[in-house]
Amino acid sequence: MATPKIYLKNNVQVEPLISNWYAWHHIIPPILTGFNVVNRYIPIMESYINDPSIHETAVKDPAFRGGPFIDLDKKHVDEVAALLENTKKMAAPLFEFTDAVKELDKLLKKKATGHLMQPLYKEVPSAIRGYVELYYDRHHRPDFRFYEPLIYASPYYVEDFQTVKLSLINKDADRPFIFSTPRLSNLEAALELKLPFKSKEIDELFKMKREPQTFEYITELLNIDKNDEALFKDLFTTEEPKKYEKYTGDSMRIRYFGHACILIETKEHSIVLDPVLSYTYESDVSRFTYDDLPDEIDYVLITHGHHDHILMETMLQIRHKVKNIVVGKSIGGAIQDPSLNLLLRNLGFENIIELEELQTISAIDGIKITGIPFIGEHHDIHINSKLSYHVELDGYSLLAVADSCNQSPELYEHVHEIIGDVDVLFMGMECDGAPASWVYGPIFTTKQEREKDFSRRGRGSNYEEGIKMVNCFNVKEVYVYAMGEEPWVRHILDVEYTDESNPIVQSNMLIEDCRNRGIVAERLFAEKELFKQGVLLY
Repeated sequence: MATPKIYLKNNVQVEPLISNWYAWHHIIPPILTGFNVVNRYIPIMESYINDPSIHETAVKDPAFRGGPFIDLDKKHVDEVAALLENTKKMAAPLFEFTDAVKELDKLLKKKATGHLMQPLYKEVPSAIRGYVELYYDRHHRPDFRFYEPLIYASPYYVEDFQTVKLSLINKDADRPFIFSTPRLSNLEAALELKLPFKSKEIDELFKMKREPQTFEYITELLNIDKNDEALFKDLFTTEEPKKYEKYTGDSMRIRYFGHACILIETKEHSIVLDPVLSYTYESDVSRFTYDDLPDEIDYVLITHGHHDHILMETMLQIRHKVKNIVVGKSIGGAIQDPSLNLLLRNLGFENIIELEELQTISAIDGIKITGIPFIGEHHDIHINSKLSYHVELDGYSLLAVADSCNQSPELYEHVHEIIGDVDVLFMGMECDGAPASWVYGPIFTTKQEREKDFSRRGRGSNYEEGIKMVNCFNVKEVYVYAMGEEPWVRHILDVEYTDESNPIVQSNMLIEDCRNRGIVAERLFAEKELFKQGVLLY
């Protein structure tokens, strides 16, 4: 009798971890790992161990859930203390790295006075000597950059810290916020794969969502311990999954998957922007999920490196489907702007395209993809690895600007002269945003004054800024998106709105203004489907 073949269940939750912390864009790149471990995670754990009741109280208040508070009750103090001690042991090279960066900052401030830099190279701390280039900017201020590919090949990039946690999720659960709560191993029925993220074995597992294999095959491939086989077996089913409904029309179908994730399909090809996907389970909130992705994705377009736009939880699960990934080109070696290209290549992705601003690739069968300048939302920090995208087919065009804030309308006037009018605009209007320290605080050399920190918010356009973009491109349809309202992104954004919340008020104003002028306008939530001609399906 033939051994039965099984499928990976479509509600298997995947959490990529680094030393029990959720792996996001600012902890994986080795030029950033140490800063977040030393300046974010260790202080949070020490605070929790010192007084867990403060954390327990804070996470019950929606205003503090996204703050530096561990979402665990006080009975887990011993486990967090053990994690802290283990982290300090494992992260010894990361302490060395971050200390060396601090010392180099001091060295340049003291001795780089405008004279020749060469004598200073021998004084660069030994931990990073040979990994950096010293330079002056055009204001004669000293700085340095890393040779980032070398850092990936150094002891500071430790793949042994990487694991993939698998468990079942059956509802829109309140998963702990990723910046502040470690994933302890004994809190749920979960299995941890001790494999680096680049492992091709991971691809074989996720292929099983549609391509069945035997249980023996996958347990042997992933080297599952005998004691874990029963738990592992629960992640599979003999039930055949829902078949993907391929688009067979002669134009373009656009599907909104929630937050900033958009799938653009023609009869033959597909493009996905900022993939962040829900798992499949019963819910009152209708949505597209992994089940609604095509078997192959020709292009994934990443707008920028924030954790809600390049989510490794999703990216690892679709890696085997993706032919090409388009990203913005980083500065090169800057701590605040790690290379998305290098990150993805070191995570096992192939065919990464670094697109320049206003560079066009004639992608497939007449589809053109152009990188559009992305302004704002990055706290006035010098970051290059960000692009909006203009997608055009047969004279029909879509512009997805993600969280771009139209703080310089003249920019888009210049862009309009090049790309012309736009049929459909997808625009983020989360116009409150978080202060600069929320994401970038661990890399700052000095603590920013609160007033200045809170003035530099990572926000999208408000009504006044957004309507200028609508007018500039003479759009026929505008969809407000990337608002973070979907329940399946709570663990990465933790946003809760009321009717009085500023982003809701501002986006309502824009929608009303557009509708009064005959422009189709809507704030998207969870799910939407469009034809290229603009005919709303539902």
